[in-house]
Amino acid sequence: MKIFLAATLLLGFVSTGYSQQTAYFIDGYHGGFWGHYPVNYTSFIVDQLKAHPDWKINLEIEPETWDMAKAKDEQGYKAFQALFADQSIAGRRIEYVSPAYGQSYMYNISGESIIRQLAYGMETLRRHFPTAVFTTYSSEEPCFTSALPQILKSFGYKYASLKNPNTCWGGYARAHGGELVNWIGPDGTALPTVPRYAIEALKPGSTWETIGNSNSKLFMNAAFTAGIKHPAGFVLQDAGWKGGPYLGNGTGGYQPTIYKTWTDYIDNSSIKIPTENWKFSQEDVLTSLVWGSQILQRIAQQVRETENKLVTTEKIAAMASVYKNAPWPKAAFDEGWTRLLLSQHHDCWIVPYNMGQGNTWADKVVTWTGIADKKTDSILVASTNTINGGTIFEPGKCIRVFNTVGVKRNEVVWVPKPMGWDENLAVVDDKGNELLTQINGGALLFKAEVPPMGYATYRLQKTKRATKIGAKVLIQPDSTFKVETDLYTAIIDPAKGGTITSLIAKKLNNKEFVDQANARRFNELRGNFFKDGGFKSSAAQPAKVTVTESGPARVTLQVFGNIAGNVFIQLISFTQGQQRIDFELKIGWSNNPGIGNAYGQDKYDATSLKKAFYDDRDKLLALFPLNLKGQKVYKNAPFDVTESKLDNTFFTRWDSIKNNVVLNWVDVTDANNTYGMAMLTDHTTNYTHGADFPLGLDIAYSGVGLWGRNYTLRYATDMSYALIPHTGKWDKAGIWTEEDKFNEPLYATAMGSTPSTADMNRSLVNIVGNGLEVSSVTRSGKDLLVRLFNAEGDAKSKKIILDAFADDIAEVDLKGDVVQKLSRNKSDSNATSISIAMPRFGIRTVRFSNVRAK
Repeated sequence: MKIFLAATLLLGFVSTGYSQQTAYFIDGYHGGFWGHYPVNYTSFIVDQLKAHPDWKINLEIEPETWDMAKAKDEQGYKAFQALFADQSIAGRRIEYVSPAYGQSYMYNISGESIIRQLAYGMETLRRHFPTAVFTTYSSEEPCFTSALPQILKSFGYKYASLKNPNTCWGGYARAHGGELVNWIGPDGTALPTVPRYAIEALKPGSTWETIGNSNSKLFMNAAFTAGIKHPAGFVLQDAGWKGGPYLGNGTGGYQPTIYKTWTDYIDNSSIKIPTENWKFSQEDVLTSLVWGSQILQRIAQQVRETENKLVTTEKIAAMASVYKNAPWPKAAFDEGWTRLLLSQHHDCWIVPYNMGQGNTWADKVVTWTGIADKKTDSILVASTNTINGGTIFEPGKCIRVFNTVGVKRNEVVWVPKPMGWDENLAVVDDKGNELLTQINGGALLFKAEVPPMGYATYRLQKTKRATKIGAKVLIQPDSTFKVETDLYTAIIDPAKGGTITSLIAKKLNNKEFVDQANARRFNELRGNFFKDGGFKSSAAQPAKVTVTESGPARVTLQVFGNIAGNVFIQLISFTQGQQRIDFELKIGWSNNPGIGNAYGQDKYDATSLKKAFYDDRDKLLALFPLNLKGQKVYKNAPFDVTESKLDNTFFTRWDSIKNNVVLNWVDVTDANNTYGMAMLTDHTTNYTHGADFPLGLDIAYSGVGLWGRNYTLRYATDMSYALIPHTGKWDKAGIWTEEDKFNEPLYATAMGSTPSTADMNRSLVNIVGNGLEVSSVTRSGKDLLVRLFNAEGDAKSKKIILDAFADDIAEVDLKGDVVQKLSRNKSDSNATSISIAMPRFGIRTVRFSNVRAK
């Protein structure tokens, strides 16, 4: 409430002393073919530009829109092209501020997806508008994330704006600073930016606007009073609105006001030099969606799965292209990526029910990700067949295991057990060593060691398999289940709903990670079933626990339990030699229970600051009370990690939104970063934490959401998450690398022939040392593009070895322009090897020219 009181007092001071000072307004349109863009709207915009010669517009229109406009409004399209053609600062009346292919929120997708959003969008727009330049990034929605300065600059952007004053339903940037600031990204990149001014308060009586959504006299005089010499209001109108210039004839608004494009304003009308450096944190992106709702959860899972498939498949296709000269399936990848990018559209996430039965945004996501998944599945099969020489799974033949992460891995992988083979089946490596092997029903599990960004080959043979010591499980006299691996001892108690009562990390000084004094149980499901008597817990009644995998490679327990009359099944897996403990949860819902805060469930008020779905304390959560003193929280974001400054993650009102988003992982450590526990999730959602509230993962919300929509539980919940106990801070513990492994599991395939000795094990891209992530590997003609991200390493040079010949090597920016030539390491006479340095959280793209197999 304080922010509204401050705004009222500030805006109440109306001075007449500023009436001759000029103010500015940034107008334009957002939307597009998939959201809202009438067929003849291009002609309407052209007519308005001709009728108002002093009007300038800024665009955030879905790039695919122009294909429709060209086909269905050709006259308007050609006239618009003519008006667009002059992109000089003096002549530019139309500026494209966001070319993002699918208008994503950005903070909720991978860093690689952000790059593709902009790359594919720019490529599409330049087909329609060859002279288009992209100079200032801006968006009508809170489409911001902390790593944008580095990405935008690499694409050629000079400036940005952090305003979204007319569409704040899903959030807004923190109010900060004056006319211009340097937005400092996590890697140190500075981007001159128009912030949401410190005086630009949230608008009283609204839950979707700031006071900067028009050039009111109150807003402008408040800005002048605060020392902002050239204030600018901002709106990108919905494509389809028929009012023309947003301020009309200026009646009732501040005068004089001049319409500008963002770049024209910053270059020619602002103070030009930022007044301060703002180290913008991911927690300065204040966002709230209906987290925990099943429809949003499923969208986020579908997007994540397709993201992972695309980057994994690109890397394996690159191996096929380099090693076997296979053609690069560009058209298929393009279709897969563009459909994924549309599924990341902000409207999919904030209005998933809109657009009509059978054609909702959520329905579109199913279609779009389905198309992308079919493309990647086809490419993956073709690529592995090309590399392997066939797929016939014959006795005595081989299994090839692919690793698409840039570090060596020693992990358990599975393939279907060959038909007709009994327990006397062993897997041996290229030196004849028998591996840790386990047969579980129709699955053959074995522990594979695979080099970075490459593959390793193993042979099947019938033999009296040697007894291997490994993971095991015992049922104890008190009926609890004791799981033992080389890394952990865990106790699962059926009497307490199958929760974990003890988790000891053997190689971490036998540290007990469960806070056994806490009222909440570890891995307990708990939430407010507001129609069924209030808070319910899975630990309040016994569960049935059975062993589905008994080792030695992996132990899996199945917990069959009940919460508020709803049956759940959980699989908890402990793998020999693996830090990560895996959880798969399925809940079958009975009669769509209401879960969450009871406020406003009977009557929705759009203008009420308080919303039930804001309050995560009442949602169904998986809780993890940790035996860690003085807890600190770290969480990842696209190309960034933030140390949280929040006392807790909770809020109930629109004017006090916090960033409690978990993209891939959140990590809780003790005060000295001695011990920690990372929680990984299979989709973007939110987490809970506070001084008196344990780490939690949002499992379900069912109730009223934005615009009064009833967010229901129509299907069974099916989700995965994981826990990683560790020592040290997240970077020393390699949590980002562990997340890569979680997202890109080892991929095992059958081979139809035995490869040559030289082809048993290969590593296409080998990063010497730790800290760098291989974000993507793609082909462009005969060139190989390797994108690297410094997630955990220092700024010192790292060696990159390519298992192929290349003529030239260069670092290129995201436009493809050469930043610097790179020289081969002279000491590596038999390898294509370079060294490259980048700051923490830096991204670099290396282009190897005319790449061919050795």
